[in-house]
Amino acid sequence: MTTLKALVLGCSLKKSPAPSSAELLGREVLAALADHDVDGEVVRVVDHDVRFGVSTDEGDGDAWPRIREKVLAAQILVIATPIWMGQPSSVCKLVLERLDAELSETDDQGRPSMYGKVATVAVVGNEDGAHHVTAEVLQALNDVGFSIPAAGGTYWVGEAMGSLDYQDAGPKPDTTGKATTALAANAAHLARLLAENPYSGG
Repeated sequence: MTTLKALVLGCSLKKSPAPSSAELLGREVLAALADHDVDGEVVRVVDHDVRFGVSTDEGDGDAWPRIREKVLAAQILVIATPIWMGQPSSVCKLVLERLDAELSETDDQGRPSMYGKVATVAVVGNEDGAHHVTAEVLQALNDVGFSIPAAGGTYWVGEAMGSLDYQDAGPKPDTTGKATTALAANAAHLARLLAENPYSGG
């Protein structure tokens, strides 16, 4: 079985080494993907000087081109984001804005650059909004060419208006674990199918 690559973009507002619940859930997705012969890594976006913009390279030391190389090398992208005020984090939105540039990019066969890649999302928070965030992020990723697997999102939310983080929640609920397992199985399955039978064009 061919080993696939996955990239988790952690969209926490906190730089390393501060703990991040979003990154934790992203790493749990990677662990589940490993059961399907998928290798991967996590990049916490705020650890890098990613500039605002909608091009592949904003110049002046922009770190996005190096992250973009990792996106291009992976078959599966996982966006791991916290919920803030019912929305994806500002870092997540920055990533989506940078990926918007892919609408104008093609591969060596003239296909949009993100065709053939699978996108999923992992969301954490202690407020309502997980379904909204999942929908918003997956729609944006699909717009730029990513394919979305069945059950392509996993999430955990604590008590409304509470302060408990996923990383501090103790034993994790079976619901989140089952969603993560399904996400990994379906993402790996779809990525393998697309690798063997790529889209023909835009």
